[in-house]
Amino acid sequence: MKAIDIRNKYLNFFKQHGHTVIPSAPLIPENDPSVLFTTAGMQPLVPYLLGETHPAGTRLTNYQKCVRTVDIDEVGDNRHLTYFEMLGNWSLGDYFKQESIQMSYEFLTKELQIPTEKIYVTCFKGDADCPKDELSAECWKKAGIPESHIYFYGKDDNWWIAGDEGPCGPDTEMFYDTGKPACSSDCQPSCDCGKYVEIWNNVFMEYYKNAEGKYTKLSKQNVDTGLGLERMAMLLQGKETPYDTEIFAPIMKKLEELQKIDDIQSRRIIAEHLRSSMMIISDGGRPSNIDRGYILRRLIRRMIRHMNKLQINLDEIKTLIEINTNNLKEMYPDLEKNQETIEQVILEEKNKFIKTLSHGEKEFAKEIEKAKQQGKNKIDGTIVFHLYDTYGFPPEVTKELAEENQMEVDMQGFEKLFKEHQEKSRQGSEQKFKGGLADQNENTIAYHTATHLLHQALKIVLGDHVKQSGSNITTERLRFDFTHPQKMTKEEIEKVENLVNEQIQKDLQVKCEEMSYEDAKKSGAIGLFTDKYGDKVKVYTIGDFSKEICGGPHVTHTGDMGKFKIKKEESSSSGIRRIKAVLIKE
Repeated sequence: MKAIDIRNKYLNFFKQHGHTVIPSAPLIPENDPSVLFTTAGMQPLVPYLLGETHPAGTRLTNYQKCVRTVDIDEVGDNRHLTYFEMLGNWSLGDYFKQESIQMSYEFLTKELQIPTEKIYVTCFKGDADCPKDELSAECWKKAGIPESHIYFYGKDDNWWIAGDEGPCGPDTEMFYDTGKPACSSDCQPSCDCGKYVEIWNNVFMEYYKNAEGKYTKLSKQNVDTGLGLERMAMLLQGKETPYDTEIFAPIMKKLEELQKIDDIQSRRIIAEHLRSSMMIISDGGRPSNIDRGYILRRLIRRMIRHMNKLQINLDEIKTLIEINTNNLKEMYPDLEKNQETIEQVILEEKNKFIKTLSHGEKEFAKEIEKAKQQGKNKIDGTIVFHLYDTYGFPPEVTKELAEENQMEVDMQGFEKLFKEHQEKSRQGSEQKFKGGLADQNENTIAYHTATHLLHQALKIVLGDHVKQSGSNITTERLRFDFTHPQKMTKEEIEKVENLVNEQIQKDLQVKCEEMSYEDAKKSGAIGLFTDKYGDKVKVYTIGDFSKEICGGPHVTHTGDMGKFKIKKEESSSSGIRRIKAVLIKE
């Protein structure tokens, strides 16, 4: 079964069970203050899981484009992907465990035709904080899963919480038995030997954990689920890896034709990073030296490094983009619409990277000369890492050049430094994700509202060409990216500041209305007006000053937000300016 068929079956199944199909949110998050990319289907729905009402109702389903950055360096093995698609269904205070589990079982066994004997499930085993999730286990038995296929694990495996405090609860995970031999007599779903592959996770948010670590029952219970599309396609097609499915097959075939050196790992890296880069660029991402721009730059450059490794002519990049676009346009029509932009961005980055490689070679030549003068025959690992971290110079190229100069390389030293760097990056990414989901407090809500005032003020002062192209909010400040061709003048900055502060001082009421997408457009609400919106949207109106489509949450009145102060105005990327601002409580 092809991936798109699985997706369509999923959405149709849940539509038939009373769910509204909502669009995938963009990969570049709009209202989550803390993440570089949309990393899960539930992420754009956090305000609704925390209590906001969703305009599409209490039963929702969609496919969500996702990017996770913590495992970029693992891509190339048989399972890791940076970009992936997550299928999900949600209950916002509607159904709970019994109906959720019954629907999951029905979808797997009837729609996807997976034999019951292939399905194993896990549930929360209970601890001092919360009891064993007997109800979920009973629901699975009632649905048709034998007791011998049900396992219980602790919070590390079967519990979900957004951050250190907030809504949380047990989850139940579904696993597919691949038929591979068991690694031991105790082989079970928690084992990572490859026999059991996790395919779906249903989270039951029924508790609230406070700052002191105490758990209480929620009055409104939610269900959040996630099923990985590429993994499911791989299993149903009986393939060993996602790279063997139709999603990657044409690009993998072309790379095999083009390569002069055979390396399956490099082919996978090129195929995966190209698809990820194309998806990010299509959703508005651009290479840069910070944040998501740095991730995109890293993906493109790693792809180019491995094309060089396989001795594939870099002029073939355009051909590879065309193959991917044609192969994926049914699933992602925007790729075809944005193909020209995608080509332009990737080829520009390729040209910059070629210059970087040239620069790195010059720096390496200096290090070689120093080592020879000191009578050394080995390049230190710190130098290899410095060239990689500072110039993006590939360690394998350093090694090759050293060997050409009859010198060894301390690759063990490099690997140690690289792993330390990787661990810091992973921790940083996890912390960033964790903070954003839980951190909807008084400060972040005020900053979120301030972005609406800032957006409108910029339109008034600079012109109607101004459009939001990204935002990032913490408890201490807001960051707002917008389209504008040149640096703002001191006078323009002051005018924007004054306009925002005037609206705050007026103590304007913030009103939320639900209406159709078309009515929102007619009403003059600011919005991107693309297919990312569902049939119904929320429109937040701030007095007679601002009207914008948004998910929330916002303050009810502007008066207590504090004094708005722009701290910095700078370039973010070509044609995009960035403002950093604070709200000062007086």
